[in-house]
Amino acid sequence: MANNIVFIIMDSCRYDTFTMADTPNIDRLGAVEKRYSYASWTAPSHYAFTMGMMPHTSPVGVFASTVYKEEFVLWTDRTGLPDISFKDFLPEISLPLVLRKLGYRTVARVSLPVLNKFTLISRDFDDYKLMENHNDFSGMIDEMEFNPDQPHYYFLNLGETHYPYMLNDDQLPHISGVHGVFKSLDNRDRQQGSREKFFDPEQMQMLHRQQVKCVEYLDGQIGRLMDKAPGNTWFIVTSDHGELFGEDGYFGHGPVMHEKCFEVPFVEGLK
Repeated sequence: MANNIVFIIMDSCRYDTFTMADTPNIDRLGAVEKRYSYASWTAPSHYAFTMGMMPHTSPVGVFASTVYKEEFVLWTDRTGLPDISFKDFLPEISLPLVLRKLGYRTVARVSLPVLNKFTLISRDFDDYKLMENHNDFSGMIDEMEFNPDQPHYYFLNLGETHYPYMLNDDQLPHISGVHGVFKSLDNRDRQQGSREKFFDPEQMQMLHRQQVKCVEYLDGQIGRLMDKAPGNTWFIVTSDHGELFGEDGYFGHGPVMHEKCFEVPFVEGLK
């Protein structure tokens, strides 16, 4: 039977955060690579993932078309099925649709509201849900099942590494993403042009350390998931984009053009 596939996206986890963390369970998959996201924020990065594209290595001396073709062909190794080609993704260019045609049950669990089930990203999944809790990877694992008679594809967006990095501190400002901004625009009492006080350097460093702790927490949960998954399960662990912690005056991600916003970890392999 085809491999089960578990695709884990640690939202906002930048590459050096990952390398600073102790990750014995993820390390079982292989060495982590530095790769680059196709976008600086959640929604477009996840759209690229649903197309079947992984963060890239930014190779020189080759045409972009070659990189794309090589990436799509790698789904042969990931699924364990022969002869998957670039043409199999046309015309929709939808990984969950391709996997469904190959007999997979496709399941998505997401943490960020900008990925809710009414977005186009959800279109080709058999089962798609926005978790009620922003930090509930553990709950995702509890819901996961592996059927010996049908391969499963799990697409998991994890909110623990996203701001506020599992902190519950009334002194931290509420920083909205795009989804939250749209919601607040309906508030007649809004103050146009108002801005929260920016973090000072000590707060930035504290938040970066906290993101490292979140990666270590997630690694422990991934170990629990590995124990639950059968041997023919291919894991992909990466991030949708990086995060800025004060470099050159930036914090966070989104409308930011900075290398640290695009550097992400990438590791994959059979458990």
